[in-house]
Amino acid sequence: MKSRLAQDALAGAFRRYLRSEMNASPHTVAAYWGDLEQFVQMVWEQGRPPYPWAEVDRAMARAFLAHLMQQGLSSPSIHRKISSLRRFFRYLIRRSRVEKNPFAGISGPARACRLPKVLSVGEVERLLRAPLEVAEREAKRCSERRRWEVEYGGVRDAAILEVLYSTGGRIREITGLTDGAVDWLGGVVRVRGKGRKERLCLLGRPALAALRRAVEERDRLFPLRGRPSKRAVERPLFLNVRGGALSARSVERQMKRYLEAAELNPQLSPHVLRHSFATHLLDAGADMRSVQELLGHASLSTTQIYTHVTAERLRKTYDEAHPRA
Repeated sequence: MKSRLAQDALAGAFRRYLRSEMNASPHTVAAYWGDLEQFVQMVWEQGRPPYPWAEVDRAMARAFLAHLMQQGLSSPSIHRKISSLRRFFRYLIRRSRVEKNPFAGISGPARACRLPKVLSVGEVERLLRAPLEVAEREAKRCSERRRWEVEYGGVRDAAILEVLYSTGGRIREITGLTDGAVDWLGGVVRVRGKGRKERLCLLGRPALAALRRAVEERDRLFPLRGRPSKRAVERPLFLNVRGGALSARSVERQMKRYLEAAELNPQLSPHVLRHSFATHLLDAGADMRSVQELLGHASLSTTQIYTHVTAERLRKTYDEAHPRA
């Protein structure tokens, strides 16, 4: 079905629109494309392109919703797929290919209000110390030949965790940083978030020091040859042991080791530092608009989930401490 959908002119135009006009990331484009394929598979299983998009009505849209629910998908997944089809038909309306959006007003199952996992300040500090502690232990046991890999990995990963917590950035935003994104004097880093939108994030003194050390080690182990150039500005801040750009997946794998070393839940992801960043700022009295801007949220409602986390933490503290709770 993938090859068939690719032969549909309107679907192909929508994919190009997402890439060029919306500046959507490859991951986002792939998600939209997969949702369209799933709809086509259900409605026109044996059909061939071009597909009659103008014939899709509200009954088909509801049937697709029922199909997704029967598959046992989570509420967020269903909402995303319905949103993908709604946007696709909105695109077709703007180009006068269809008259109505059959997915307008179609809503999925009620979303469960799941509060994000958050670490305490003490737990964050234990986690931030873990990469260097793990590297120190492993360096004593490994061969001289591998020692530099272990030591560099510890310094690099310590910097990554510090920057994640200091900026509230997403893991892909941080692993995608280059030398040119860092303002060392101002203690600011420019990150590219969802929709390729750029924002400025702040680096605290510990994060700045850890990052400086990691870059110094990187340059010592993997020096750039020749004169400084545009290549130096575009160089990834974080490298793997082969000198290539470090992937987000590699950091996620390493994170489990550091969580275990810090005696924390190894199932947590690097995103827990983003949640902790936002919650700790609100706990300390930061206003929500500022936190929204630092996180790069398009809507304030997305940031408001952290007020619920803060309220839950206050309630727990109250219940544990107040004599008449």
